[in-house]
Amino acid sequence: MTARLSTRRAKILAALIGLFIVAVVQPASAQAQAAQPSANSLLLAKQIVEIKGVRNVFAPLVTGVVEKTKDMFMQTNFMWANDLNAVAAIEQKKYAPRVEELVDMTARLYATQFTEDELRSLVTFYQSPLGQKVLNVEPRLTQQAMADAGTWGDDLSQEVMASMRDEMKKRGHDM
Repeated sequence: MTARLSTRRAKILAALIGLFIVAVVQPASAQAQAAQPSANSLLLAKQIVEIKGVRNVFAPLVTGVVEKTKDMFMQTNFMWANDLNAVAAIEQKKYAPRVEELVDMTARLYATQFTEDELRSLVTFYQSPLGQKVLNVEPRLTQQAMADAGTWGDDLSQEVMASMRDEMKKRGHDM
């Protein structure tokens, strides 16, 4: 269960990092930023996010929101567990289609950041053997990078703590 949650969190984190990168990337041309994306650009962008499996990355968000809400209500009265579980299952099915909103938002981000020609090139790339390899390897790379960053941050924290203790000791404060 913990490994599944970690994988799910890693996928969500990877998607959010991808969205962040796309959101802050400067468009290839001033026209791409100023104009609304064309219908064709949106279709190409939608194809890209479909190829990249964005829907599968965002799907756990609905489940997470439903579970968090259920848990909040569970604190009110744990005796309602059976009913809350049944209602949560209904709500999960009810709201699952809303993931499409995130898919569309992501496609719009791509369509506003890349020209139509660039979007075509991206589709071609992701359909190529190398593009398919990137799609398969990238989640594992991101997960490992995040794990490495966590370890690095923990190590840095220990260094900073020791350094601050030393500096405070120089000032007469024993911590």
